[in-house]
Amino acid sequence: MRHLLALAAAVLLAGCSSGGSGAGSQSGTPARKFAMVTDVGGLGDKSFNDSANRGLQIAQKQFGAQVTVLQSRAVTDYEPNLSTLAEQGNGLIFAIGFLMHDSLNDVAPRFPNTHFAIVDSVVDQPNVTSITFKEEESSFLAGVIAGLTTKKATVAFLGGIESPLIEKFQAGFAAGVVSVNPRVAVLVKYTGSFDDVATGKEYASVLYDQGADIIYVAAGKCGLGAIDEARSRPAGDYIIGVDSDQDALAPGKVLTSALKHVDNAVLALAKDAVRGTIPGGTLVFGLKDGGVGLTEMKYSKQLLPKGALATEAAYEKLIVSGKLVIPSTLAQLKTFVPLHPAATR
Repeated sequence: MRHLLALAAAVLLAGCSSGGSGAGSQSGTPARKFAMVTDVGGLGDKSFNDSANRGLQIAQKQFGAQVTVLQSRAVTDYEPNLSTLAEQGNGLIFAIGFLMHDSLNDVAPRFPNTHFAIVDSVVDQPNVTSITFKEEESSFLAGVIAGLTTKKATVAFLGGIESPLIEKFQAGFAAGVVSVNPRVAVLVKYTGSFDDVATGKEYASVLYDQGADIIYVAAGKCGLGAIDEARSRPAGDYIIGVDSDQDALAPGKVLTSALKHVDNAVLALAKDAVRGTIPGGTLVFGLKDGGVGLTEMKYSKQLLPKGALATEAAYEKLIVSGKLVIPSTLAQLKTFVPLHPAATR
């Protein structure tokens, strides 16, 4: 798998931006005091928040940085947490999750000398860097693996909170499934949460009982419940993890994980802060950049049908080349026309 760090660092150093009001790099005193506000899933989700924190902890070791993490138990914690960290004099503060959009949009103007970064949303402020990913691309590859592996011709998508962000995961996954097997049905449920582990387990059970033998979960900490449910299921029932490498949480039951390298993006931005130059605007990372992708499937390669990995790799090349554009909305999914690798030779 590609690594985001090298390219992300180069992009950040160049101050490349697309969209937003950031007009290039923000120069100032080098910062070695970093902080992060988690979304409601919090640390220990083995997914999104843990990935961001991993990047922050590496920055602490590499740069001798002082690091503070405030966990949010409810949406109402976002604004006070961001404000508190700004008042403490942190030079770069990460808002982890699209649910913090409104809070950061209110807080950032009050602290013009503090630089903020938000993941999974675009905040149009001069002292905010917005970091987004093409989650639909890794989700598509996960759908390819699911569509080729299912024995029941039924798979499922289990999302967290219904939103444009999670819709990207759903649309990409469904497009991947139909590309390799249009006869496979894709069931869909949403937990309405990113931190309800019990509901994740319950809904996964429902989807398995409805006939799905593979479930792709994009629901934060709810995914831990779904993985736990997969452990109790008979051979042939699998889960696909998200954001971080979750394969080892249930070896042989997690087919793969759709990676989103938030850790590398956080580390790259922290590296720029140490140098005293942070880009403004919006940074977008996809498969071509190594910003998203699948795991090496260390525990599951032997479970896949013959040729599955080669097919997945062929689709990966199509996406990177630009010949295949993955739908990122359900509206785009409706008009998506599958493209087969053999047809492009």
